[in-house]
Amino acid sequence: MAKERLKPISLHQEMQRSYLEYAMSVIVGRALPDARDGLKPVQRRILFAMHELGLTPDRPYRKCARVVGDVLGKYHPHGDQAVYDALVRQVQIFSSRYPILDGHGNFGSIDDDPPAAMRYTETRLAAISNDAILSEIDQETVNFSPNFDGSQQEPDVLPAQLPFLILNGSAGIAVGMATSIPPHNLNEVIEALIAIIKKPTLDEEKLLELIPGPDFPTGGEILISNGIKETYTKGRGSITMRGIAHIEEINPGKGKHKRSGIIITELPYQLNKASWIEKLADLVNNGKVSGIADIRDESDRDGMRILVEVKRDSDPKKILDFLYQKTSLQNNFGAILLALVNGQPVQLTLRKLLDNFLEFRENTILLRSNYLLKNIKNRQEIVEALIQAINNLREIINLIEKSKDTAEAKSNLIIRLKINAKQADGILSMPLKKITGLEKDSLKNEISDLKNKRTELESIINDREKLMKVMVKELKGLKKKFGSDRKTKLIEGGDALIAEKMANQRPNKELQRINALKQLSNDSEIIIQTNNEIKIIPSITIKKLKLKEYNLDRKDILPTKLIWPIKDEPKILAVSQEGKIGLLKWEFAGQKPGRLEKFLPAGLENDEIINLIPLTEIKDISLGLISTDGKFKRISINEISDISNRSTTILKLKENIKLKSCILCEENSYLYIVSDIGRIIKIKVTEDNFPFMGKLAQGTTIMRLFPGENIINALSIQKNQNKDLILITNKGSFVKHATKEIKTSKKGELGTMGINLKDNTVINCFINNKHVYIKTDKERYEKLKPDLIENSSYKKVKKLDIDLNNNEFIKSTFSIIIPQKD
Repeated sequence: MAKERLKPISLHQEMQRSYLEYAMSVIVGRALPDARDGLKPVQRRILFAMHELGLTPDRPYRKCARVVGDVLGKYHPHGDQAVYDALVRQVQIFSSRYPILDGHGNFGSIDDDPPAAMRYTETRLAAISNDAILSEIDQETVNFSPNFDGSQQEPDVLPAQLPFLILNGSAGIAVGMATSIPPHNLNEVIEALIAIIKKPTLDEEKLLELIPGPDFPTGGEILISNGIKETYTKGRGSITMRGIAHIEEINPGKGKHKRSGIIITELPYQLNKASWIEKLADLVNNGKVSGIADIRDESDRDGMRILVEVKRDSDPKKILDFLYQKTSLQNNFGAILLALVNGQPVQLTLRKLLDNFLEFRENTILLRSNYLLKNIKNRQEIVEALIQAINNLREIINLIEKSKDTAEAKSNLIIRLKINAKQADGILSMPLKKITGLEKDSLKNEISDLKNKRTELESIINDREKLMKVMVKELKGLKKKFGSDRKTKLIEGGDALIAEKMANQRPNKELQRINALKQLSNDSEIIIQTNNEIKIIPSITIKKLKLKEYNLDRKDILPTKLIWPIKDEPKILAVSQEGKIGLLKWEFAGQKPGRLEKFLPAGLENDEIINLIPLTEIKDISLGLISTDGKFKRISINEISDISNRSTTILKLKENIKLKSCILCEENSYLYIVSDIGRIIKIKVTEDNFPFMGKLAQGTTIMRLFPGENIINALSIQKNQNKDLILITNKGSFVKHATKEIKTSKKGELGTMGINLKDNTVINCFINNKHVYIKTDKERYEKLKPDLIENSSYKKVKKLDIDLNNNEFIKSTFSIIIPQKD
């Protein structure tokens, strides 16, 4: 019997299913906030439990233990410490720009002191959460779902009237993703919302003027740089923050000389004050910085004050620069605008985030209006019946007196006055005081008010323009009530200051690179030969040696793989088969030519380099990556725009899988992938086919490979270019295809057979041009004659005009990488 209940399952399938369920549970039910109310589930449950307990701002504080107990017992069956930690963060004025809970007691400090136990602290709702989050919860504005045991109902989302997702920010680590949203100023956010309502086509530049940057609760400074623009326009970026400091004279006491002191009054967001002071003291004690006599924390309840006392013979300005450049007094906030949209994690831009909130708020106003209209209609019916009863008072009294019970009286009223059961109940429950003169007048005034409110609500429901005006009016009211001046200052010229810090952090390499570049003549070009030797030689020498034509008379000169002018200080990307990239430090080849490995950044020295890509300024450009298992992905060029002296991983590869090719792709261009059996896949490069992915994503399967089949290369051709695609075999055969004639496929399809093979193998593909070379397995190089290929027929297999010796095969082909204008 027991054996029949056993069901054999695959271990790896069960692990995949279980892990996916766990991951989605963490993503949706724990770590990420909802884009509508900006709250995680535990935060939402805390607020709703406190609303149910009646802990409004005008009521006394209640012990946090009571709140935590209610949240655990009714809505959130997790650890009590997790709930308390979430509650504490919503109280802390140094964590939230607009705290949504009001606390009484010790809730921790900026020095990372722990809060008191929940049995000692007390809390209640803050005015902003009571008015702008929970005020409409009982007006059928949001859906409710059963709690974990079905005994209670809890809201799926709270009817927030402000986008708390960016007002207070959010931080959370899920499975395979994370969110890190900085807080913002309420005045600026509301102005931006109103601007979008009034002009839905508002461009991003104007939006960035209205919201120029985050506004941290701890103040400090933000350096306005490209990182802020990337954060708001792409949903991910790095925002540079600095503390605020000034220099003043310090009087150490009677009989002692005055000294200069650096006074720090504000620190960057989330920087632990005590830890920063301790680390600075370690730098002083270890001799990493000289000129500091003493460090004192003079902070009190009136504000922060850290004194860095400077020795008499030291320059306080230099020491302050040191603090910015070498300590966390200037650091970065890594922003990721990730939130749940319709239950799915989505990386949002600032505009999408605000649009998402406006759509939600429009819907809640509509639902609220429908709820109020329903109540007004019900009340209007009752009041109309009461007025009718008062107008026929004597008759109604006699009718009720003659009835033997309430049911008969109700039935008689319905028949006599032609009213419904609800109205009849209203008349029967009417107190005697309603028949006084004043009460009669008040009923008439009430019916007039109800009609006016009904008309107004019906116009809001039926006229979207009127609804949006109501939203604007409410937003202005919330701004007047809860708005505040910006705490964080904005400093222009951030990119220059960030570059200065980077240069000071790596002074040797950066300064050496700059000096090496200064010694080079602008009329020179970078040469990378087939043996991976890098040289920088004058352009006139290149012309004399005919390096771009490959001078067959000079057997002592190897062909070149890349020739590129240095006048524009090009960035040349080196890509390894391990999925890593880095910028080539070619500047040092002017004085000391050498092999490619010498000029690679740290982390690439021992990898095999498969591509060298000069980065261009073309818009809508991306990197396309194809791996040996047939997977392809695109990453935005902005993902790698800030790489420095170290390499970075751009593709997560499984064991025994390598990166086969890396190419530049323009939007709406065509991607061609060729295998060694001559199979060609052509797919259009669009956002739908190949959405941008993160650096550690593996990509999607674009070409399903047959057993023994291998990918040999990938090419990208613009849609308006008429190019010829050449397939070449190891035995010197080739076939030409017009790229326009190759049919477009979808991901995973078989594609087109480009050549019929017998005992040959396709070893490469290329676009026909005058700079193509072959390399044989005997280390012999030959230049292909472009006219031979140009004059050959399409789809016809032909032989190259190259003499191969016995047992000699073509091993590879390559084209010289030169500027397109050449």
